[in-house]
Amino acid sequence: MEQRQGIHTMESTYLCDVCNRTFKQLRHLNVHRHGHTGECPYRCDVCNKTFINTRSLKVHQRVHNGESPYPCNVCNKTFRQQKHMKIHQRVHTGECPYCCDVCNKTFSTKSCLKVHQRVHTDERPYSCNVCNKTFKYLGSVNEHRCIHTGERPYCCDVCNRTFINKSNLKAHLRVHTGERPYCCDVCNKTFSNKSSLKVHQRVHTDERPYSCNVCNKTFRFLGSVNEHCHIHTGEHSYSCNVCNKTFKCLGTVNEHHRIHTGERSYRCDVCNRTFFKKSNLKAHQRVHTGERPYPCDVCNKTFIKTYNLKVHQRVHTGERPYLCGVCNKTFSKLEHLKLHQGVHTGERPYRCDVCNKTFNHKRVLQVHLHVHTGKGPYRCDVCSKKFSYKRVLKKHILSNCNQHP
Repeated sequence: MEQRQGIHTMESTYLCDVCNRTFKQLRHLNVHRHGHTGECPYRCDVCNKTFINTRSLKVHQRVHNGESPYPCNVCNKTFRQQKHMKIHQRVHTGECPYCCDVCNKTFSTKSCLKVHQRVHTDERPYSCNVCNKTFKYLGSVNEHRCIHTGERPYCCDVCNRTFINKSNLKAHLRVHTGERPYCCDVCNKTFSNKSSLKVHQRVHTDERPYSCNVCNKTFRFLGSVNEHCHIHTGEHSYSCNVCNKTFKCLGTVNEHHRIHTGERSYRCDVCNRTFFKKSNLKAHQRVHTGERPYPCDVCNKTFIKTYNLKVHQRVHTGERPYLCGVCNKTFSKLEHLKLHQGVHTGERPYRCDVCNKTFNHKRVLQVHLHVHTGKGPYRCDVCSKKFSYKRVLKKHILSNCNQHP
């Protein structure tokens, strides 16, 4: 230890022989030295945690005694340390003194800036000790570990559903309360969580932040680009545990499972018809409302579903994308190809339980059943006579029907 004499003040200073930092008091130098030696002589008598100096110990003891001596003069929230109170006050003042030198985004704390910078550097300092997957944030790796442990520590007190993190539980609770606090400022549609609102806004902005690294096609949603990538790889990652049919995405296999379980969770509140998928219910409801939101840009004919519009447009384009692998005949609809393939295979899996006649397609069987029931779906507007087939009705009309029922 070297003691130096101040030139003007005549005060003694004490020099650290490791880092050359100077101190006015010997006791401060002695405390400082603990930082180099790693010595922590001050012990908490509650949890046995040790500290370099008495001040750090005193601050720590507030964890046990609940003392928070520093109140915010705006909202009266209290803090254990004065520095934490000063940082908190930036919430009220809006002060953000730390600026990212890449994108100029500002932050209220240095630690928030440091975490943000990983967006630009792609630094991933946290890794899972099971699968070695790396993460940018400590919270993310802690949540990820629950996948391996199966731990779901947050439980809904209404339905007992459990969650990996608190934020997911908080968002889930809105299912029960009906709260939708996030509102789109364009169409006023509301959402239960901020991320859903952010995704929805891409409908208005046409932002497509996800791109395929093979063909550069862009997508609004991460799930969409992941599903699209299977087109290039031919991968079918998900399989049905009942029939082993494979699928490209998890959502599709979940929907497929309902075929086996018979679950039809979505019900029309007009006619009580039930559906496997929410999108099918939404399309069906247009039968009742008369809404046909998809017009053909050639002939202005309108359709209930985009799929129906797409199929119709082949009338104008002449596109016939479905090819028979036996005779190379092409078709504009997949169902027409499947009907045709029965010609080659001779397969007729659909049987009439009245006359045992067999058919190669379910819809043809349904039309045939009208022969037995007499309830043909096609009715003549002149004589009210009903027919099982549309072509027979047309022939009847062309015969200049002038009879009355």
